[in-house]
Amino acid sequence: MKRESGASLPVWVENISMPVTSPLQDNIRCDVCIVGAGIAGVTTAYLLAKEGRDVVLLEAKEIGGGETSRTTAHLSNALDERFDELIRLHGEDGARLAAQSHGKAIDKIEEIIKDEKIDCDFARVDGYLFATDNKQQDDLMKELEALQKIGWLDVVLRKRSPLSTLTEFPCLQYPNQAHFHVLKYLSALANAFIKAGGRIFTKTKVERFETGPVVSAVSKEGHAVAANHLVVTTNTPINDMVTMHTKQAPYRTYAIGLAVRQGEVPDALYWDMEDPYHYVRLMKGKTGGENAEDLDLLIVGGEDHKTGQGDHLSERFEALERWTRKHFPMAKEVVYRWSGQVLEPVDGLGFIGRNPGDSENVYIATGDSGHGMTNSTIAGMLITDLIQGRPNPWEKLYDPSRKNTQSVGEFLKENINVAAQFKDFVTPGEVKDPMEVMPGTGKIMRKGMSKVAVYCDQDGVRHQCSAVCTHMGCVVHWNEVESSWDCPCHGSRFDPFGKVITGPASKDLGPVEE
Repeated sequence: MKRESGASLPVWVENISMPVTSPLQDNIRCDVCIVGAGIAGVTTAYLLAKEGRDVVLLEAKEIGGGETSRTTAHLSNALDERFDELIRLHGEDGARLAAQSHGKAIDKIEEIIKDEKIDCDFARVDGYLFATDNKQQDDLMKELEALQKIGWLDVVLRKRSPLSTLTEFPCLQYPNQAHFHVLKYLSALANAFIKAGGRIFTKTKVERFETGPVVSAVSKEGHAVAANHLVVTTNTPINDMVTMHTKQAPYRTYAIGLAVRQGEVPDALYWDMEDPYHYVRLMKGKTGGENAEDLDLLIVGGEDHKTGQGDHLSERFEALERWTRKHFPMAKEVVYRWSGQVLEPVDGLGFIGRNPGDSENVYIATGDSGHGMTNSTIAGMLITDLIQGRPNPWEKLYDPSRKNTQSVGEFLKENINVAAQFKDFVTPGEVKDPMEVMPGTGKIMRKGMSKVAVYCDQDGVRHQCSAVCTHMGCVVHWNEVESSWDCPCHGSRFDPFGKVITGPASKDLGPVEE
């Protein structure tokens, strides 16, 4: 697979082939049109096709070419937003449903793997949340109390972690978590969808939506898919200009893969309690280095920061490595480095269901909060029930139009942060002349009243485009890790030449004003 969302190489993309597809070249009709062929889109398409629906799936890149390929592929219902906080935000019933829905999503993935006979290295493992100081130990006890309140009684407190180098403090053990190889799963699931009668069109960028009793998704080339239902699963909704982007914030997250000898690290999921926190899993029999037959890959993620707002991004990998060598001293060389993007909802849970302010037949799935694999599978299950007219106990909990008075503080904080980014219009540029930009890098330059994004390719040729994001007008910043221009407001990303990688922007960066 190609690296379509950035310059780094995630471990999952190697030696993976997706079903053969082609771009949309005609106007067509179907029952359900889904935009976005990551795990959310393909899962939803597969489940609807199994119900007998005529489904068309559109993707601007290749299948899995977005954030799905940049996960660490944890499968967990031990949620990032601790259950003590989820009870405050959503009550005990809401927190209980959150745990249950993510648990059911793991079950659904396991069920699909069995039904379709998918070889994707799926394994059930325990998860461990560990403290490293007295305050965190107190927070660990609060979390245990919260879990008992919602009836999750098989989570137990352990005096010691399964690995002595992790911590001397206690940990919580969560049963029935899991991990898998996400692109092996996605490739097989896409094939199963096609076998069930589904159609997939890749390299088909949707630029316009027309909603009403019949909905249409119109490609950049002007070809339209008309449908009774529209589902947008593009990580962040590209069919929404404002509403949903005020309810969630984009963050960059980083991952490294290190070689470890087989048997030295117990196969489990591990999470610390730092802010931002670190998350760890094992990938058996895969390192890419020498003597790979007796080495596993230790995958470690973390060091999150708001998209477009971090400095010295390559140092995030160095920080991850330092943390890893402290807690996993047996780890050998780093053989993979990559980053991805997650969307943090203001009240801790994803947004899945009918798109606010749109016609009743338009649905979205977003706000994964670091649980993209299970959140996407919940989306497939919930949206399938909504389209099929069946009740679903999770509908209200994940409703994109919900208003949570308990999350007002977080809502204001994130939106004040967005407003503060417009200061970039009055600051000087990073360089005064394009010749100051070194090969393989990008810098922002002021030109009169405007800001210009200058990229110098490896041959020393300078390329210029407007630095103003085409979504809502913030000034983009250079991402040295992924060689992309990232918007600090709502997370749109563009390649070095200004072409859209990730929405909500649907148009490329504009030309430089003369």
